[in-house]
Amino acid sequence: MSISINPVIPQSLGSGLAGAIALNVLHETARQIVPNAPRADLLGMRSVAHGFEVVDKQPPSKEKLYKMAILGDVLSNGLFYGLVGLNPNQPLRTGIALGALAGIGAVTLPGPLGLGEASTKRTTATAIMTVGWYVLGGLVAGAVLKRLTS
Repeated sequence: MSISINPVIPQSLGSGLAGAIALNVLHETARQIVPNAPRADLLGMRSVAHGFEVVDKQPPSKEKLYKMAILGDVLSNGLFYGLVGLNPNQPLRTGIALGALAGIGAVTLPGPLGLGEASTKRTTATAIMTVGWYVLGGLVAGAVLKRLTS
C-alpha cells in the first residue's frame, strides 16, 4: 500500500502563502500612508494578547505581540488561501471567493469576538478596503496556483 499526495496540495499551500504575504505587505504599507486603512496588525495583536489572557498569562511586550501577530496572520491566511487548490480548474474564482469570505469575516467577526471593531470597520472606507484587500490576497493565491499548474 502506498500513499500518494495530490500534486496540487504543495502548490496550493505555496500559492496560499503567496496570497498571505501579498495581503500582509499591502496591510503594512497602507497603514502607514492611507488614512482610515484597516489595522490588521492591531487586530492580530489584540487576538494574541487575548489568547495569553485566556490561559492566565501576561501578554508579552507590544514589539513581541506585533511579531507574533504578523507571523500568525501570514500562517493562518496562508493556510486559508491554500484552500484555493480545492478547485484547481478555477483558481482565480476560488481565490476571489476565499478572499471575499475572509474579508467579510474580518469586518464582521472581531466585534462579536470581543476584539473591537475599529481595526477593520472604523469607517465605511475601512470596511471596503478590508474586504478588497482580502480579495486581492485570494486573487494572488489563485493567480499563483494557475501559473504553477499550467
